[in-house]
Amino acid sequence: MTATRSITTTAATTTIRGLATTFGCSIRETMANRRGFALQISVMVVNDLVWLLFWLLFFDRFGSIRGWTLDDMVVLLAVLTMSVGTVLGLFGNARRIAVLISDGTLDAALALPVPALPYLLVRHVNVLFVGDMVYGIVLFLALGRPTPARLAVFVAVCAFSALLFGGFLVLVGCSAFAVGRSEVGDLGFNAITLFASYPVDVFAGPTKLFLYAVVPAGFVSTVPSRLVDEFDPRWALALAGLSIGVAALARHAFARGLRHYTSGAVWTAR
Repeated sequence: MTATRSITTTAATTTIRGLATTFGCSIRETMANRRGFALQISVMVVNDLVWLLFWLLFFDRFGSIRGWTLDDMVVLLAVLTMSVGTVLGLFGNARRIAVLISDGTLDAALALPVPALPYLLVRHVNVLFVGDMVYGIVLFLALGRPTPARLAVFVAVCAFSALLFGGFLVLVGCSAFAVGRSEVGDLGFNAITLFASYPVDVFAGPTKLFLYAVVPAGFVSTVPSRLVDEFDPRWALALAGLSIGVAALARHAFARGLRHYTSGAVWTAR
């Protein structure tokens, strides 16, 4: 029993070290060109500022929409950019799982002595979206009326929002195991980011239900931002439970897909 436990602990430690080393290498690769690194972050921050300017002009003209004010929208944008930036910036391959499956790139990861899914997620750092992550926290600190309590809730809900967003992208991407096409990943990404950019309360009826139950855009941005402004334990538990559940389902879908995976590599005659 003791020997088995020791072997398990050693294997887990080796796996964690391997993934940490891979993640460190990804970051160093990204930062090799410091000027390019800073430029790409700046480009994304400017893009986000333009989006903020749009909402400033909108609320200056209309005041509020379905109970949402400019202050509410600032918090939503901070949550969204922080969460999406964390996933797409630090775990860039979450969006590309379907591509990696369909074009055979997955094969190389299967030969390594670390779990394939975590390795793929930490293997690619996208500088452009790191700018989103930086912008999100700066926006909240500057305009989100931060207090120690609000900041703690903001960090917590962003963590669960990122877990949900990343889990959803991986889950959708895993459908490539069955359909063999990479477009499904982009469809899932475009759907959830588009709808999460707006308060779900602006929608009504079946559309609103769809954005909570099918494409969980409401739980990526609207619910977390509401929790920052007015904490509700029931909604907090719903967010945490859904995030963990989707992440677990994504992991299961990837593992199940591997059992039936056939290399997507294309061989051509010279």
